[in-house]
Amino acid sequence: MKIETVDLNFLGTEQVIASFLLIGDGSAAIIETGPTTCLDHLQTGLKTNGVSPEDVQEVFLTHIHLDHAGASGHLAKILPNATFYVHELGYPHLADPSKLLKSATRIYGDRMEELWGDAHPVPEERLVVLGDGDEVETAGGLLVAHDTPGHAYHHLAYLEPDSGSLFAGDVAGIRLPGQSYVRPPTPPPEIDVEAWVRSIEKIRTMDPRTLHPTHFGSYDDVDRHLSELEQRLQDWLLFVEDQVDEGASPEEISEELRTKGDAEMLAEGADPEESERYDLAGNYEMLTAGILRYVEKRRKES
Repeated sequence: MKIETVDLNFLGTEQVIASFLLIGDGSAAIIETGPTTCLDHLQTGLKTNGVSPEDVQEVFLTHIHLDHAGASGHLAKILPNATFYVHELGYPHLADPSKLLKSATRIYGDRMEELWGDAHPVPEERLVVLGDGDEVETAGGLLVAHDTPGHAYHHLAYLEPDSGSLFAGDVAGIRLPGQSYVRPPTPPPEIDVEAWVRSIEKIRTMDPRTLHPTHFGSYDDVDRHLSELEQRLQDWLLFVEDQVDEGASPEEISEELRTKGDAEMLAEGADPEESERYDLAGNYEMLTAGILRYVEKRRKES
């Protein structure tokens, strides 16, 4: 099996959202469709790698957020032989994306079309639910699905055992090529830091050789990467909780988190402009909103 990273050139910016193309044994598979706004780049990636629409037998989705799965309904029309694999809690939103779009519109408002484009349903006969440990033969090899909640309740990561490649969606964070800095993607509404930490530990037990986050690329310093993500998740949670206790507004907390996060990024040797590229995968306003929602929910339950 050959693994190719397809750059979806999100909003005209390179190396922010990826699809992963698996090629082998006369067939192919896609992991992550990206948003509808990037569909042309995905199709170009197939063509560049000599893959016809008829060759694609499987499409694997880590979760159904629009930057990862928004183009699924369109792709179902373009890829006549493809079966779409998804977590059971994501399944209803691929079959009928209306609630997903309504929820996303509350968050992104009048930027919906610019960012994501429209989302069409995937015919239910083309959808298959995967659970923890389920295996699918694909592109001459095998993928194993792993339930990895934290960023979302309905999150799967996919391990390719032969190469040790883990296609991690968002559970392994945001990291851009050439950088060591890992930013936790914590947008509303489903962030669960405790579940996320358990998922990170689960990934450690899988012992992958390479992490492939959708934002963006592949990295082989797995232990360091996961440790940084776990530490920053917990640190940011404590930071936001302290800000709440001090009476800061969401806008103030977001600005304080930006100052803190960018300082951490610069300390790892990144250039200041890298923050804007990281923002395209997860901006501080959204990250703060997700953590605040989690803090509020946890305090109501305690």
